[in-house]
Amino acid sequence: MSKPLIGITESERQYMAPFIDVIEKADGEPFPIYPEDNIDVKSTLDKLDGLLIGGGPDIHPSEYGESIDPDANVSSQVERDAMELPMLKMGMERDMPILCVCRGMQALNVVLGGKLIQDLGHAYPGHGYSLNEGGDKTTSKHRIFIAPGTKLASSVGSGGIVRVNSWHHQGVNPAKQSPKLLASAYSLEDGLIEAMESPNHSWVLGVQFHPELRGEMPPHFDRLFEALVFYSKAK
Repeated sequence: MSKPLIGITESERQYMAPFIDVIEKADGEPFPIYPEDNIDVKSTLDKLDGLLIGGGPDIHPSEYGESIDPDANVSSQVERDAMELPMLKMGMERDMPILCVCRGMQALNVVLGGKLIQDLGHAYPGHGYSLNEGGDKTTSKHRIFIAPGTKLASSVGSGGIVRVNSWHHQGVNPAKQSPKLLASAYSLEDGLIEAMESPNHSWVLGVQFHPELRGEMPPHFDRLFEALVFYSKAK
């Protein structure tokens, strides 16, 4: 039996590499997709068994009915929005197994009618990434609570409190949450949503943290990618 083909969206090849690695370790076949590939969404989805929406630049606020806040340090990539958001929507229409990471979770929320906090800024100090003395981004970590009984808890093997990494400056709180999604994890420090899932699809999950960065995460989060591949086999 051939390995399930998992489409992976990313903006840069350096960020694609960890996703390729974890999908191969989970016995899937990675299919990298970049904005410059100018793919036809429908024909691409026709050959895929599952979809992994990766991290990257901010989604342009116009996609959720807002203008750019000039103080929010928004860095968007409209070419990726134009490719990825329709792909995510069409993939859900087909009930395709989908895992969304960081920007991916935000895209999931936007596609289903939610909005985003354009910059966590002063309202959520310490959340997201940190800056070192040279002004470069460095990861931070915080505790989240995974709700027992959710698809996320089932996929990773447990609910409860766990420490995860954080690389984002935008996010979702309950006021911005799509009514079509359930929050399956939240930050204990500030209540920001850390994972979302669709109750109306077989297996569609989004996480705000980066489980592909294996040295920064508890090892049982590898099971997220194993679950994506498993459900893609059964599609």
